[in-house]
Amino acid sequence: MKNQAPKTQPNAAPRLFALLFGAFLGLTLLKFGNPVILNDRISAPSGLSETWQNAWPPAWSCWLLAPLIIAGTLLTLVKRSTWPGNRLLWLLPLIWFLWQLLSATRSVDPALTLVTLGQLGGCVACYFIGALVLGKRSHLPWLLAGLQTALVICLVRAVDQHLFEFPQEKQMLLEGQRTGWTNLPPAVVLEMRSEGMILNTNGMDIANPALLVKYEKNRSFGTLVYPNALAGAILLLLPSALVMAFSGTHRFRRLTRGALIGLTLFLGLGALFWSGSKSGWLIALGLFGLWLTGRLDWPARTKAGLIGSILLVGLVLFGFRFHHYLASGATSLGARFDYWRAAVQTAAEHPLVGTGPGTFQRPYALIKAPASEMARLTHNDFLEQFCDSGLVGGAAYLSWVSFLLITLQRRFSRSGDPLLLAVLLGLLGWFIQGLGEFELYIPALGWTAFTLAGTALSLTANELDKTRPER
Repeated sequence: MKNQAPKTQPNAAPRLFALLFGAFLGLTLLKFGNPVILNDRISAPSGLSETWQNAWPPAWSCWLLAPLIIAGTLLTLVKRSTWPGNRLLWLLPLIWFLWQLLSATRSVDPALTLVTLGQLGGCVACYFIGALVLGKRSHLPWLLAGLQTALVICLVRAVDQHLFEFPQEKQMLLEGQRTGWTNLPPAVVLEMRSEGMILNTNGMDIANPALLVKYEKNRSFGTLVYPNALAGAILLLLPSALVMAFSGTHRFRRLTRGALIGLTLFLGLGALFWSGSKSGWLIALGLFGLWLTGRLDWPARTKAGLIGSILLVGLVLFGFRFHHYLASGATSLGARFDYWRAAVQTAAEHPLVGTGPGTFQRPYALIKAPASEMARLTHNDFLEQFCDSGLVGGAAYLSWVSFLLITLQRRFSRSGDPLLLAVLLGLLGWFIQGLGEFELYIPALGWTAFTLAGTALSLTANELDKTRPER
């Protein structure tokens, strides 16, 4: 009698793919944390040390994603996967991306548009891979393994920046300026000049004032482009990290388990606090209140009182943490209003195909308020679509995201899976933050979010099928 193959054999290839894809997304979190429109400003590493320490050009991410797209397509054909939802949820992203291609033909900056198309196309590809290949509950931990490992590295870097790296670099600059840079080797001084840490004014080297201001604020950004992007990564991935920390350590000793869970909380909440992200803080409070609403089986009045008290304490702490920002007139919020005004004006002037994907900075340079700081992106992922690709492109993206979140919320009401709830909460927080940020244009965040969105769509469809009565 012939030996039968193990029952788990058919799942080997999809699980391996989930592990590899999660490792790839983890790599993007560590190396591709810059917006793609900065591709020409991120130089390629010249040696092993720079390859390990520095960020990589964002365009490299597309070359790494391409073979995974091919592998995912082959797995889809082998599995004969069916679409796990309403046809609008595959039609809308295709309409959106096709309109990006159409808009690209009328771009005011073809070079910027080309790298942006790679990023937006990657978002669509990751979404379909998540929905058609990765959407099985047994594959989700494999996908999250690489992501969560990279998140821990990113958070450790962020905490280290706040506690050690930035204070030490600030002290080194001040001491160097006081001693005429005699405290540093000439080679180090030369490198600091090339990196802009030291400026030459009237024949005298001084510490870069802008850098000293940054060190004074001491806002961590981990491995990403700036602090608010770090907050976006935390909102997206920390809920699932906490669930995995709780569920994955239930067999550990109580002390060990408490230490691991406490470390996860410290790294995540500490990095969010030290990022100084106002929107991240408020969104995290809202997500926590939403989670409590679903978890507590208490009378409505008692539950409302507890949640209201927690939110009130959180808002008081928010006011204390950011009182200098509020006292100065919330300057960054005022700047965003000018970006949004310019985006609306540009969309009104170019309603059909916009100015081209990724080109907001070109029209903004012409119409911005004199006192406003120059911006390369709109700081609103949704308005950016209307500005860059016209009314059809903007409406397609807004409809896609809205319909996706509504579908996921309705489906989850029939599932009690805590890890799936954590993924959905992370997605909700990330998309909300997109109202004031440009994280769609960062491979580390955009591709991760849409992979998880497609995966959640498939997982919730499976949960929905389990609740249907047999005929």
